[in-house]
Amino acid sequence: MTRNSIDVASRVSPHLSALLNSRINNPECEQPVTLMAVRRFLGDLLPDDFNEAERMHHFDVSESLLDELDALIEEFGATALAVDFAQASASEPLSRAIETVVNDENRENPPTLATIRDALLAGLGARLVGDGALEDDEGDTLLPEIEALIERLGPDTLAEELLRYE
Repeated sequence: MTRNSIDVASRVSPHLSALLNSRINNPECEQPVTLMAVRRFLGDLLPDDFNEAERMHHFDVSESLLDELDALIEEFGATALAVDFAQASASEPLSRAIETVVNDENRENPPTLATIRDALLAGLGARLVGDGALEDDEGDTLLPEIEALIERLGPDTLAEELLRYE
């Protein structure tokens, strides 16, 4: 399976992105998760009469998740990896760590994901826990999360683009 070279995640609705992420992050799902696997999952959740009524009458004015998935499958193929279509962002604890590095007055260049990983390896997570900015258990999740983002997006991705606060 070839990875898509364009940023298709920016074309996906937040609701579909959340569904894709839930399937990608579900340890019970067969990996890698494809668009068709997500389509089957979503179709199985809906009763048969609802599926038929939606197709015939299209009550919803906005595009349904099924329609959105079908359009992606038509354009990119059923075997396209769902991870390519899920929007990536940092958790709130990782966002705090990123913001700490971004706000460092001694920094000349915007930090990348690799820069954040280096800062975490140098003790940034422990410092944030010690300062009370993070809970103990939150500090333990930062390194695995940044590693997963690096694997998915690459080490040179600007970290600031992934900031998210709930």
